[in-house]
Parts: sequence; C-alpha cells; structure tokens
Amino acid sequence: MPRAMTDTERDAFLAEPHVAVLAVPRGDLPPHTTPVWYHHQPGGNVTFFTGTQGRRSRKAHLIEEAGVVSLCVQQETFPYRYVTIEGSIVQTDRMPSAEQVLAIVRRYLPEEQAQGFVAAELDHPSGEFVLFSVRPDHWHSLDFSDATG
Repeated sequence: MPRAMTDTERDAFLAEPHVAVLAVPRGDLPPHTTPVWYHHQPGGNVTFFTGTQGRRSRKAHLIEEAGVVSLCVQQETFPYRYVTIEGSIVQTDRMPSAEQVLAIVRRYLPEEQAQGFVAAELDHPSGEFVLFSVRPDHWHSLDFSDATG
C-alpha cells in the first residue's frame, strides 16, 4: 500500500538528481509544463532556472505573472515515489550568482561540465537567464516501497 513520505524521506528523495516537471498557470488555458533541473535545501526553498543559452523563455513571463508554480518530482522505476510541491515565487534573480546556479547544475553534470555550463551562462549574459526561488506552500508525496510484498 503506498504511503506518504516523512519529511526526512521527502528531503532525501528531493536530494537525488531527479528532473522536476514544472507547471505554471496560464489563466483559462491549460497550464504550461516543462522539465527543469532544481535544487532543494531541506527546510528551505526550491530553486530552478530558465532562459539558458540566451533563449527567450515564455515560461519566465508566465511564472512572474502567476506568482505560483507546481513541481512534480518522480522516480520512474518501481518502487515508485513522487513528491509534488505547490509554492509561491519568493525571489527572482535575473543575474544569479555562480554559486546559485552551481547548486543546481552540479546535481546533474560532472564538475567540469557544470563549471563550463555556468561560465557559458554567466560570462555572456543575455538578460534571459533567470533563477526562481519557490517557497513550498503545500507538499504531497507517495512512496510505493512498502507495496513490494
């Protein structure tokens, strides 16, 4: 039987390098959804970025307009686990620091590639690269680990 994760289990799960699916409200239209890399500090906010490689990001405007987002982070193999986060945008950094970006990118790339990624984004600013901080207002999680028997 699936069960909700404890706060400690949830934080440990979010510390793993899963890709989150971001959902942003769009008024009367279906929500805009897209995969994002993220970082979560236990007890703190979730951060993610958009507008890489100087590309105009349509979601950045939607995020700023809505002020709220949802994220879904899942394990795609059995035993399935997932965490959903509904939260408010509490900070927008149009020129994030290298440390902020590295906290996210190091989770997904080896160190040399992470450093190269950050240098490419920050050494040639386009004005499109934005880091958002989300305060989790509501959590939901399920863990199917106990359903193995």
